[in-house]
Amino acid sequence: MKFAAPTLLQRLVRGGRTSWLAAGLACLLAAPAFAQTFPNKPIRLVVPFAAGGPADVLGRVVGESMGRTLGQSILVDNKAGAAGTIGVDSVAKSAPDGYTMALVPVGNIAVNPSLMPNLPYKQSDLAPIAMLATAENVLVVNASVPAKNLADLLKLANQKAGQLTYASPGAGSQAHLAGELLQLEANVKMIHVPYRGVSPAMTDLVGGQVTMMIAQVQSALPYIKSGKLHAIGVASPKRSPLLPDVPTIAEQGFPKFEAISWYALMAPANTPRDVVRKLNQHANTALSETTVNEKLSGLGMKATGGTPEQLASAIQSESVRWSDVIRKRNITVD
Repeated sequence: MKFAAPTLLQRLVRGGRTSWLAAGLACLLAAPAFAQTFPNKPIRLVVPFAAGGPADVLGRVVGESMGRTLGQSILVDNKAGAAGTIGVDSVAKSAPDGYTMALVPVGNIAVNPSLMPNLPYKQSDLAPIAMLATAENVLVVNASVPAKNLADLLKLANQKAGQLTYASPGAGSQAHLAGELLQLEANVKMIHVPYRGVSPAMTDLVGGQVTMMIAQVQSALPYIKSGKLHAIGVASPKRSPLLPDVPTIAEQGFPKFEAISWYALMAPANTPRDVVRKLNQHANTALSETTVNEKLSGLGMKATGGTPEQLASAIQSESVRWSDVIRKRNITVD
C-alpha cells in the first residue's frame, strides 16, 4: 500500500525544534477558513445603556437585520452603568473573534478618552466596524427668553454675563461640551447645570429653571411645536429636515460649530480583518433597508454606514475637536 507523502505542515510538526513554526503556519492557514465559516454561532451585541432607550432600539433594529443576512442571531445584551463605560469596557476586553460587538456613542470613544484619565479602556482597544446612525442636535431656549436667533441670545449673554444657564444630561456629555464650545466660539460666559439624564434636564428647561440646552432634535421637537421652547440654531453643517426653517449655528456666524450625536458599531481590537469586513458589509446592507431607515427616522436618527476606515477618520476628527474644548475649558469629571 502506498501512502501519500507528508505535507509540509506534517513534516514541520514532526520536528520538535520547528514546532513553533508549525503552530504559526497552522494559525495562518486557519485564519481564512475561520473568516469563511464566520459566523457559526450567535453574536452578542452589547448596548451600554438600559433597554428601551434610543441606543437600545437602534441596536435591536440593526442587529435583527444583520442577523437575517448573516444567518445567525445577534443577541442584544444591555450592560448599563457609568454612562456607558461598563458596557464598552466589557467589549474592549472580550475575545477578538467577531462574536462580541458594541454599540458605541461618540462620547464613549471620541470624548471620554480625553476627559477621563482613569478610563478602563483605550480608544485603541476597539476596532471600527461601521458608523450606524447620526442624530442632529438643536440649541433651544425656554419660550420666555427674549431671543429669537443666536445673535439675540449672545447679546443677552453679554448683557447678563455669567447669569444665563445651560442644562445638560451630565458633566462631560456632548450637550455639556457643546455648550462649552459655544462659549469658546462666541466668547461669552454661561453657567453649566448638569442633570442626571435628558428627561430631568428637559423638564427644568421647559419649566424655566434653566435658560437653554443643546438637545437632540427628536427630544426637543414636541416642545418646539407646542411653543414651550424656541429653536435658536441647529448644531449640524446643514439644516434639519425636521426643522427646515431653523438656521444652523454655522449659518449664524460660527462656520466651524458642529455637535452631532452618532453611534458606531465596534469590535475588540485585533478582530480579524476579514471578519470586520464581513460585519461591515452586513451592517451596510441593514442600513440600506427601507424598513430600517423608517424605524431610525422615527427615533430622530439618520442611517449612515460607510467603511471601517471612514469611521476611524470620524473618531479621529471628533477626538481632536472635543479634546481641544476639554483642554481649553479645563473640563474635568468626578
